[in-house]
Amino acid sequence: MDRVLIAGISGAGKTTLARRLSERYGLPHYELDALHHGPGWVPRPEFESDVKEFSDQDRWVTEDQYHRVLGDLLWDRADTVIWLDLPRRTVMWRVIRRSVLRAVDRRPLWNGNKESVRDWLRADHPIRWAWSQFDGRRAQTADRATRHPDVTVIRLHTARQARRWLIEADAHR
Repeated sequence: MDRVLIAGISGAGKTTLARRLSERYGLPHYELDALHHGPGWVPRPEFESDVKEFSDQDRWVTEDQYHRVLGDLLWDRADTVIWLDLPRRTVMWRVIRRSVLRAVDRRPLWNGNKESVRDWLRADHPIRWAWSQFDGRRAQTADRATRHPDVTVIRLHTARQARRWLIEADAHR
């Protein structure tokens, strides 16, 4: 497990799991949202080249997203995909809670960007996106797993399963 991609819809816990794997296994974590969002939520022009550069390295962990820009680049380079295929109710609770906290505390996210309640009206806001794209994203991830048979896919269906997997992974180190 050297080049690890964490798959799942917004709110599934991709970044949280990526951080934990980074800490526990010494894998460099590259947060795609931080690489993608420039000031004013404008996509950074260097995003694709930054992702190509880090994913060409021997070891990394990152989130599976931005397919419209990256295509299957990360799937092609990953050796392991951990798929957080959690129930819709779980991801919706998480993404709503996260968005409320971000809107209330107004802490800067990436490159000084802050989330506000006004942002929730955008069609691409994570709350709306997670709801509308839930089934489609699951089907796309299943399709990518089929098209990448050399990648080890670990599919976790609940938060409890994910916690248990992490404990078992530590035990096998």
